Amino acid sequence: MRAAAGVRVVGHGDRRRRAWGRRVLWGGGELLVTAGLVLLLLVAHQMWWTNREARRGAERAVAALERQWEEDGEGERGEGTAAGLGGGPSGGAVTAPDTDPATDADPARPGTSSAPRRPYAPASPPHHSRAYAVLGIPRLGLRVPVAEGVDRAEVLNKGYAGHYPGTQQPGQAGNFALAGHRNTHGEPFRYLPRLRRGDTVEVETGSATYTYGVDRVLPRTTARDVGVVRPVPRSLVRPGYGYDEPGHYLTLTTCTPEFTSRYRLVVWARLVSVRPG
Repeated sequence: MRAAAGVRVVGHGDRRRRAWGRRVLWGGGELLVTAGLVLLLLVAHQMWWTNREARRGAERAVAALERQWEEDGEGERGEGTAAGLGGGPSGGAVTAPDTDPATDADPARPGTSSAPRRPYAPASPPHHSRAYAVLGIPRLGLRVPVAEGVDRAEVLNKGYAGHYPGTQQPGQAGNFALAGHRNTHGEPFRYLPRLRRGDTVEVETGSATYTYGVDRVLPRTTARDVGVVRPVPRSLVRPGYGYDEPGHYLTLTTCTPEFTSRYRLVVWARLVSVRPG
């Protein structure tokens, strides 16, 4: 029997092709939805879970250091040792006052103090990746541990500020240089760009608290600009930023812009006072 004129007969092959097309579209849609959910979970892990875990771990590390320092202080008082002159978290003793004539001679000069310097002087270098000091920035409401090294997995991803090996220790003449994450893993340095000249940064050890005054900010430089962490810090990429004379410096570095690691933001501060622990 022939089909009536103008009427198209749909064969089994057409039905199979349409059914196959629907299955392909449905399967592709499911894959896209699944990929979207996986991506969402990864973003949630990076932006929320790593921050949560790193911050909790950093808070525990700060509390542990404070307990240790309190116990060390009680032990020293029991032995008749003057408070504030005992060992740091690595068992070190505080050295004799370290006076820098270039800075201490003029108390009115910004970023200097006539108070004697009591630099943190551990008997041996701090253990790699172990917290040994606490960094506090009142303007940012920040208190995080400082650990030796700038390894991602062992230091920075724990929400710590990492001490650049080879740079000075708190209170010592030269440059005490630290790095920290700006995003994810606790992001302790996320709001570093909010710091302004005159803001204070505190570094606590078992022997003293060192207060630095924010002095200069380098908005952007390359990740290879090693000049910013030298004893007399000065950018090799942007030579107009930095210092020309020795002093007691603190350097804070982090990534910029946010959610990238292409460039570095640098904040410099000078030691202004020392308070025995």
